Amino acid sequence: MSTTGVPVASVSRSMSRLSAYAILVKPDVTFLVVLTTMAGFYLGAVGPIDPLRMFNAIFGTTLVAGGTAALNQYIERSSDAKMRRTSARPLPLGALSVLEAFTFGLGLIVLGAMYLAVLTNWLACGLALLTTALYLGVYTPLKQRTTLATAIGAIPGAIPPLVGWAAARGSLNEGAWLLFAILFLWQFPHFHAIAWMYREDYARAGIRMLPVVDPAGSATFGQIIFTAAALVPISLLPSVIGLAGLRYFFGALILGMLLIQVCLWASRSRTNIRAKWLMHATVAHIPLLLGLLMLDKVVR
Repeated sequence: MSTTGVPVASVSRSMSRLSAYAILVKPDVTFLVVLTTMAGFYLGAVGPIDPLRMFNAIFGTTLVAGGTAALNQYIERSSDAKMRRTSARPLPLGALSVLEAFTFGLGLIVLGAMYLAVLTNWLACGLALLTTALYLGVYTPLKQRTTLATAIGAIPGAIPPLVGWAAARGSLNEGAWLLFAILFLWQFPHFHAIAWMYREDYARAGIRMLPVVDPAGSATFGQIIFTAAALVPISLLPSVIGLAGLRYFFGALILGMLLIQVCLWASRSRTNIRAKWLMHATVAHIPLLLGLLMLDKVVR
């Protein structure tokens, strides 16, 4: 039986193989990878943008990201089956076999890495593979051992803009590392909000997210507020180093202060509903921030 009370066999039959493979690549997570890779390429490019090279960077990174997501579900298939929000994924339902998921994920990673190496450069390829290695080899096994896994997982989560920057320029500089720092800090309020909403699910699966060991939420929301506050000055630095101008500076300042207000509002009550609104606020924040940064480069 599934957690919804519907027999697994009947549910798995209703899921087409195409939709099962689509779920394996985690489209919502992969979309964030696409967005940040594109921003990294655009901001790292010197002179006119080469649209074909940008496409190659985004497409190759998307393949690697999708393969990583698939192998993550392959590794975590047992814990996914214990959690309500993940029990309807293809492997817990039996819509795909374990071998099919493993082969699919590995194939996407190999294809994506080769694509990046041939059509962009080896630095972009190496950074994409580093993301995979850290995510699957370090972050994923640590999730059931320590709450520090979130901080470690934020490292591969912040690498995609470096991939885009490397693909555009062939090297990394302070601008690339600023994008890394912005995305690194942003992930804490985003993922802690999600973890707070699903803390019972994580506890059931034995995953040691901070809200699981912090039932009162003091440490969780303290970290949310601290990282959101730290994100404000870091997000202003592109204007300081010349990567952006005053338009971006004031826009980023407004966005950062709004995010802090939502974090404080969520902390005052610490309900799942407020955590969900915080999660939505973070989802809106990062594309708006990166969009401002890219727009500032256009109009300068």
